[in-house]
Amino acid sequence: MSELKSDITLLGGIGMMSTTLLGTGLFMVPAIAASIAGQEILWAWWFLIIAVCPIAITFAALGRRYPHAGGTAYFVKQAFGERLEKAIGLLFISVIPVGIPAAITIAGGFAQQFLPDYLSGSLVTQLLVVILLIIINLIGIKSSSRFQTFIAIGIMALVAAFIWRAEPTNLTLFPSSNPIEHVSNITMAISVMFWCFVGIEAFAHMGEDFKNPERDYPISIIIGCLVAGIVYYLFSTLILEFHAYGSGNVNIMSVPLLTSKLFGSGAIWIISIVGFLACFATINLYTQSLSRMVWSLAREYRPESKLAMISNNGVPKQATLFVGAILVVSCVLGDLLDVDAEAFLTLANSIFVLIYLFAMWSAVKLLKKTAKLVAAIGMVICILVFIFIGISMLYSVCLLGVLWWAIPKLEGVGTTQV
Repeated sequence: MSELKSDITLLGGIGMMSTTLLGTGLFMVPAIAASIAGQEILWAWWFLIIAVCPIAITFAALGRRYPHAGGTAYFVKQAFGERLEKAIGLLFISVIPVGIPAAITIAGGFAQQFLPDYLSGSLVTQLLVVILLIIINLIGIKSSSRFQTFIAIGIMALVAAFIWRAEPTNLTLFPSSNPIEHVSNITMAISVMFWCFVGIEAFAHMGEDFKNPERDYPISIIIGCLVAGIVYYLFSTLILEFHAYGSGNVNIMSVPLLTSKLFGSGAIWIISIVGFLACFATINLYTQSLSRMVWSLAREYRPESKLAMISNNGVPKQATLFVGAILVVSCVLGDLLDVDAEAFLTLANSIFVLIYLFAMWSAVKLLKKTAKLVAAIGMVICILVFIFIGISMLYSVCLLGVLWWAIPKLEGVGTTQV
């Protein structure tokens, strides 16, 4: 078997997209952004959701025209050639040791709340998360999409329960201040909140897994982004109303704090389970997309290698195990060196923004008429976010430069060996 098994339906795609965007972000970003901008976070959400629309629409248009496991790297290949394709593909794969372990750390923190004491150590919970990831991924994409749809429904039900308990009439649903007077705080909040819409580029790798990619893939991206945006916005009104934000510790514990205020301390275990599942859903899609990126590059440039093989149930088995092995090493090293999860997230975020930028640039070259204009708007937005993030972007820019420089040399070594 040499092709992926196309098992993702429209409902499954929407579930995967929305849970990927909600994941870790829901449990920390609204509180962090509120501590930066206060009530103006509501303006920030309006601006960010509007700004994400052209990016989401452009990814939807690219995925509809080029449904491929290579995702953004494949779009770049069509626009700019193989060398940049490999550089962007390797840049995305470089997220494995920095971005995924940060999310695994957060998921492991939730798991510690309901696991027995002998399994609740930090490193042990992280390794258990990795093992569960690999098992879910090897079972097949159909089961995975159903699992994430179930999680998406659970997250929306949880937020609805919060709002019901808080009584909607008590919530300030619309901003009342003048955004021009708070531009600095709003832009700073947006630079953090952009993390909530990191995941669209990972979903781009799932195009070949859809039963009907031309119809269902673009709809899944757009509806998934809208669902996530609405949930984030409503949840932020709760954070503001109950002042569940402030210091670093309060921001990290904002959801348990909100739960205690609305339902009492006895309900915190429910949040721990939902929090774990939400984080796991994000990591799950990234594991799938990264394994497909590895498999896609191997299929195209090393078709005889084990990484290019597909199992009987349509899963890139060896590529999945390869990603899992890197995750294990990253988690162990991160624990031994006591690397801060926030540092991992900052580095990963710079990579994602650069990948978004190249996707928009590719779309400007590949798409036509209105779609080209929308892509150009998305490109400008990515450049602005690039500026907002600041000096952290040097990491991804330098890394891409090194990859661009090294690719011909690596190919030369491979040719000499052959």
